[in-house]
Amino acid sequence: MSETYTYSMDAPVSRPPQRVVSLVPSVTESLFDLNLGDRLVAITDYCIHPADKVASLPRIGGTKNPDVQRIIQLKPDLVIANQEENRKEDVDRLLEARIPVWVTFPKTVADAFNLLWNIMHVFDEPVMVPRVRLIEQTMDWVWRISEKRLEDQPCRVFVPIWLDPLMTFNAETYASDLLRICGGINVFAERERLYPLKADLGEQAPSSEPGRDTRYPRVTLDEVVAAQPDLILLPSEPFPFTQSHLSLFAGLDIPAAHNNRIEFIDGSLLTWHGTRIAHALNVLPALISAGEN
Repeated sequence: MSETYTYSMDAPVSRPPQRVVSLVPSVTESLFDLNLGDRLVAITDYCIHPADKVASLPRIGGTKNPDVQRIIQLKPDLVIANQEENRKEDVDRLLEARIPVWVTFPKTVADAFNLLWNIMHVFDEPVMVPRVRLIEQTMDWVWRISEKRLEDQPCRVFVPIWLDPLMTFNAETYASDLLRICGGINVFAERERLYPLKADLGEQAPSSEPGRDTRYPRVTLDEVVAAQPDLILLPSEPFPFTQSHLSLFAGLDIPAAHNNRIEFIDGSLLTWHGTRIAHALNVLPALISAGEN
């Protein structure tokens, strides 16, 4: 990772931005929820929430292939990117054109809240402070309940995020931390991604790959069985799991299959940091605790 693509909680602007391009769907939604949607001049094709408000905004391509020249022509005061979702080369091109880029990268629930607070500070728009404070208080309440549940009746959770190869996430991710807050134990929290693919699948010794992202391991169904999850959550994104995939997991010798605890879930509730956490806190704790006696 180069010095031009470094995560920072601080925006690279000295005054509240008025013309903003968002390359991060969860940030786009959060800007609208924080009363800042009117400052957006362009968004990505994947920025779908809130649907009624993003419908009229110009689109500048996907998160991995934005039209950088079009962004430059829009002359934004700020482009908001994400270290995980957006490519370094696109960020570098914007920086070379002297476009300020705020590269965000929340990896925990606390990081996500800090980003919301920083957005309100940077944009000098405090009107939604009470709302964010309420979401934070809800999170604290959920965690107090979850902490007791994790001691008395822990729920082991497996969440695949891709099918071929079968992939999941470990403890170094926002999604895993959110599961923890909501009372679930990520069964692959300690599993690191190995390189190459055959090493991750236990078919050869791993090679040394310094600097590679190890947070999204490729796993086998045998590993899933060995992990014995009590609950499997099949998300709608990034891979769109559907009923056609249910039999793959329902046939495994695991508590989740024996107790019919394989659930489909809106993937954005797990992976979209920002104000969407308010929806996640309404859905995830109930799913995780549903199997309690």
